[in-house]
Amino acid sequence: MKHPTICIVFTALSQLAGFPNSLHAQNPVVPTVVPTVVPTVVPVVPATLVATPASDTLVTNRPIVRECDHAKPAWLFCDDFESDRMSSYFEHKNPDSSFTRADSVGVLGSMGMRVRFRKGQVDAGSLKLAFGKTPSSYMRPVDSTAKNTVYRELYWRVYMRDDSTWTGGGGDKLSRAQVLVSPSWAQAMGAPVWSGAPPSPGSSYLVIDPYSGTDVTGTLRTTTYNDFPHLRWLGSVRSRTPIFDQAHIGKWYCIEAHVKLNDPGQSNGVFELWVDDWLEAQHAGLNWVGSYTTYGLNTVFFENYWNAGSPVTQQRYLDNIVVSTQRIGCGRLAASDAALTRPDSTLNRGPVSPAPRPAIRPQANRS
Repeated sequence: MKHPTICIVFTALSQLAGFPNSLHAQNPVVPTVVPTVVPTVVPVVPATLVATPASDTLVTNRPIVRECDHAKPAWLFCDDFESDRMSSYFEHKNPDSSFTRADSVGVLGSMGMRVRFRKGQVDAGSLKLAFGKTPSSYMRPVDSTAKNTVYRELYWRVYMRDDSTWTGGGGDKLSRAQVLVSPSWAQAMGAPVWSGAPPSPGSSYLVIDPYSGTDVTGTLRTTTYNDFPHLRWLGSVRSRTPIFDQAHIGKWYCIEAHVKLNDPGQSNGVFELWVDDWLEAQHAGLNWVGSYTTYGLNTVFFENYWNAGSPVTQQRYLDNIVVSTQRIGCGRLAASDAALTRPDSTLNRGPVSPAPRPAIRPQANRS
């Protein structure tokens, strides 16, 4: 059976000298799809849980095995999991061996990260990455030579595939970029990419759901992580493709997100989401942090946290993580300033009929 490979990209915009102000081209090029049959790969898992095969059909947004061998200068971090880079993350949560690096579960049968949700399991682990200026030595930056850098714009990308028997929607949390400002992990802002909450139709879609931990002037209000009473929600925007419905599961998606913090005193921040290099959601005109400038974007979390718990025992897989100061793109497609928009639909610009935000369970831990 042939399945298309889908690449999901997350992007955060920063104000870098010489970087274009717009990611939109007048005449975006639509990629030509060239199907190619790739051998089916069955991930090795315990007999108690049989994973469904990963079958990749190479398209123009094709993934690359050992992508980090060809890292670009703008990339702050790359992990294709072919080499063991787990020590680069300042925290790897792996409850009950639920989130592990494994052979044959990545793109094209390569190494990747296997996520195993048992029935009812809420937290299946996370990878936490830091860079630039951080408020605690515990948050070890991967770019140690630039450890005092304050990033105002950032992109991050991951490939993701659910098993073909996946059920229950998107499983809530997937990834987020943040500005952490204290040893207690107080957040000046957060840019989560997660799914809508079942049973609403939005549970089949990714959602960008920006929030601020400052008031509109930039005075910090939060004192700890997930300090919900002091967060200022800026309006969620749903993506265009229901990648978690029955017609789309079982395929690799390239997901990229982009965040640009606002200039001090301005409401010109940006949050964008690409799926397979198609721009699917955009929220502009954001006042992320008022005039706050002490810390910039300094963490990206890749998460597997299902607020209500997984309805059944099931698996998903992550691969080819990149964090960058410029567009990343998917696989062998060189990212450009052109932002592709689907010809059959209108780009979701926010907030427009946002999907319901996933119910947030109070957490003592930092998930």
